[in-house]
Amino acid sequence: MKKAPSGILPIIAVDRRAPKALYRQIYDAYRAAIVDRRLRSGQRIPSTRALASELGVSRFPVLNAYAQLLAESYFESRVGAGTIVSSSLPEQLISVESTGARPAATRSGPRPVSRCSSILPTFERVPWLRGWGAFSVGQIAFDQFPLQVWSNLVTRHCRNMGARSFAYGDHMGSKAFRETIASYLRTARSLRCEAEQIMIVSGSQQALEISARVLLDPGSRVWVEEPGYALARDVFALAGCHLVPVPIDQEGLDVVAGIKRCRKARAAFVTPSHQFPLGVTMSASRRLQLLDWAQSAGSWIIEDDYDSEYRYESLPIASLQGLDVNARVIYIGTFSKVLFPALRLGYIVIPSDLVDRFLTIRGAMDLGPPSFYQEVLADFIGEGHFARHIRRMRVLYRERRSALVDNIRKELGSMVDVLGDQAGMHLAVTLQNTGSDVRIAERAARQNLWIWPLSLSYLGEVSRQGFILGFGSATVGEIPRAVRKLRSLLTSK
Repeated sequence: MKKAPSGILPIIAVDRRAPKALYRQIYDAYRAAIVDRRLRSGQRIPSTRALASELGVSRFPVLNAYAQLLAESYFESRVGAGTIVSSSLPEQLISVESTGARPAATRSGPRPVSRCSSILPTFERVPWLRGWGAFSVGQIAFDQFPLQVWSNLVTRHCRNMGARSFAYGDHMGSKAFRETIASYLRTARSLRCEAEQIMIVSGSQQALEISARVLLDPGSRVWVEEPGYALARDVFALAGCHLVPVPIDQEGLDVVAGIKRCRKARAAFVTPSHQFPLGVTMSASRRLQLLDWAQSAGSWIIEDDYDSEYRYESLPIASLQGLDVNARVIYIGTFSKVLFPALRLGYIVIPSDLVDRFLTIRGAMDLGPPSFYQEVLADFIGEGHFARHIRRMRVLYRERRSALVDNIRKELGSMVDVLGDQAGMHLAVTLQNTGSDVRIAERAARQNLWIWPLSLSYLGEVSRQGFILGFGSATVGEIPRAVRKLRSLLTSK
């Protein structure tokens, strides 16, 4: 017979000198935990032998306590599952007894929190982030990931784990993984980098957090794209920075406008390969203007290259960092879009003279990244699976992008303008009328259509209403119906 696993041992204190019998102390402790809902219905209870060993008592008082709890239906015994907290205990019994068993908690005295914690509004999961499918931003074609190849690599590394696999790793990340990334970035993105400049992080948000702590002080002025990526703005706001919105036009960030608004900004945050949310690609002349400004002003450029692998009308464009001869660019990349977001792996390419500063901040935050999936991904890239996957997905996303653009033009016509469809995994549409994109997005979510309001990407005055439409997880067959639903929403009163 298969042995049922023992439950987690609860905190039970027994006192041999107390007049109350040991079995009664154990019974009372379990009953109180159930009444107070510290133990919940269906939760497994440790065996009598395990609990007796933990408490340092004989099994007899434990057996007697369990027998009483079973008799009163606080516990139940299931074949193959052992003893569990009863699933039939009335909820009203728990709530009534809990109310009478202990006084209501009181809070006295000051309860101070930081000013920083109140800078941002209370976290709310907005409707367009709740579902899967058309047109949710950030979702990928999960069913197209080479899961069998990945599983084989995971199994291989599990079998080959040694003692070092369980210890803290390098604060910068696995050396083999960083060398693999450096080789990829030099080849595919024209970066100027060595493995020693690469820090592995959990994604672009952690990369931004570390970069902000190293480069910026409270009160530092930072250029941000307008409209732009709200989560990046949140990081800078929490760092106490003053945000300077710089408009985006058809060539990307308007550097001249940025200089007029704040020439001596400490840093500029940009998404030049596929601007979020408008999807434009920064022109070569703007890139050079931005680099010249950073050098003359003694400023930094934080380049988020989040989905540069996917271009449909031309080859991928060289990074800003690759054009930078003065080491003014901090380059951020992630595997969330090209592989899958649950992997939680990204990287920062750091100017050589700042590596020690980044290491100091990183060490104070989390002592370094987990090593296991770095090793798996190093092999995934090194054995050619990564390049093959990107080539396949580029074809797939091109088909989905084309289907979306064609259906928008067919169904929506002059109601919207399409922006940023040459690259990436999303595009933007702007509305010709003045309807509220937020209200439309809320109505769309009730129909399982996940469209992001463009207006929420503005820091200052909203100049355009519209939507951000992701096409990563919507199949070619699903797109026409989804666009028709969007047309119905736009034309209904």
